Amino acid sequence: MSNPALRLPPIPTIQELIRVYKLGARKRLSQNFLLNQAAIQKLVNCAGDLKGCSVCEVGPGPGGITRKLLQADIKELSVIEKDDRFMPLLRTLSAAYTYIGKNMRIFHGDVLKFNMTDTFTNVEKRDWHDEPPDVHIIGNLPFNISTPLIILWLRQISQRQGPWSYGRTRLTLTFQKEVGERMVADIMDKQRSRLSIMCQHLCDVKVKHIIPGKVFVPAPKVDVSVVTFTPLRMPRITQPYHIVEKVVRHTFHYRQKYCKRGLETLFPPDLSHLCGEMLDKADIDPTTRPQQLSIDEFDRLCSIYSSYCEEYRGLFEYYYRDQHPNSVELIATAGD
Repeated sequence: MSNPALRLPPIPTIQELIRVYKLGARKRLSQNFLLNQAAIQKLVNCAGDLKGCSVCEVGPGPGGITRKLLQADIKELSVIEKDDRFMPLLRTLSAAYTYIGKNMRIFHGDVLKFNMTDTFTNVEKRDWHDEPPDVHIIGNLPFNISTPLIILWLRQISQRQGPWSYGRTRLTLTFQKEVGERMVADIMDKQRSRLSIMCQHLCDVKVKHIIPGKVFVPAPKVDVSVVTFTPLRMPRITQPYHIVEKVVRHTFHYRQKYCKRGLETLFPPDLSHLCGEMLDKADIDPTTRPQQLSIDEFDRLCSIYSSYCEEYRGLFEYYYRDQHPNSVELIATAGD
């Protein structure tokens, strides 16, 4: 915690530091800086009460959100930044706030490849069924990594690995507005997609705020959603992540067609009858469209598909676009 008897030494504004270090957003890294103080405050507020929390900020860039977090009554702050141009700037912030008792650690790396397990120190682990731990992940994510990153983290949530080895660690992240809408889309919503099911079956997902694109530097052509994720005590689909991901992905392969069309691609020609059998067992009309399926219906489909994978050796490895000549033969002769 900070020492109220000490004052923060004078440090330049973020805009001044950007000018001093000659920093600009790189298009290839899909960087859009959030420097507007009101917008930053609203983003941090979306995270809820951070008092005493260990916080990890992903992609701090020039440190606009970083400063606001350091001004909050948090326990410690870790930041993960890929762009080495920002290291001197972040070290300047760290040195200044360390002077008044704030603990800030800087990690240089690609968050998509970064092992976040040891990012937090002296954090009390909590049972998965307890309240979330005093850990929070926050980030103004580059658009080009936001979806791959949340898919990676959803897998870790399902396996209770990485930051989720501490318990149901919460996240507050930014996405393109349309991506945020997909994440929370309900049945019959035109935005409902694979991402909707994967997020909602593992987390309580909420779009808490919309940030106008014009307040970013440079300004993107779209507005930005602030989305919060709180992992559920029990996933809404009971099968392992790899089963769920494959069934959902194949179902939405042909989102404008009947669900049967996508589900057919789960099976080789010699086992094509299993698709109709699976839909019958799940009590689902084959002419239902993917966006009309509920999570409960996906739960039934995943359970039945999992049972088929146990019965037919090699079925899970089958991919309908794979030209491997032995794939169908291997499955068709299974059960011996």
